Amino acid sequence: MFSSLRKLFRPGADPREARRPLWNAVVAAARAPRRGREGGGPDTLDGRFDMISLVLALVLHRIDDDPGQALAGVQLTELFVDDMDGQMRQIGFGDMVVGKQIGRMVGALGGRLGAYRAADGSAELKAALVRNLWRGKVAPDAGLAHVLAGIAELRAGLAAMPVETLIAAGHLPGPRA
Repeated sequence: MFSSLRKLFRPGADPREARRPLWNAVVAAARAPRRGREGGGPDTLDGRFDMISLVLALVLHRIDDDPGQALAGVQLTELFVDDMDGQMRQIGFGDMVVGKQIGRMVGALGGRLGAYRAADGSAELKAALVRNLWRGKVAPDAGLAHVLAGIAELRAGLAAMPVETLIAAGHLPGPRA
């Protein structure tokens, strides 16, 4: 609803749409079986949200490395909010519930942005993954190792890609074979 209203009052094209290919790449990477299900993450609404938040956090961390690209990070986050809003409305949530849920989701993303800055393989990162992906339950060792390896791989690929290229190309570094 709010994104529709913004479009009515904004002249010209929505500048956030330039970030749509990158947003689509984040969602595709998060939904890839090798990221979630093969790692033992739950294939639920919460599980999908958690995987999208994880991949988005890593991409936003990389964008943050170039202060001149801050607007791209904001636009990507706005697309996240718009997409989550649309998904909840499609499921059937009403206006009163959607606003509260979006607030919770943005808060959750903020927490994950901080937690996922932890070093690869660190106890802090493992604890954040267990807390978020497995909702505090015991994570299968193979699943946790799989997700940790995927994070390290994605971070390395993102680090090797100039931020301007990441934003302009609208795709993420490829998965391991």
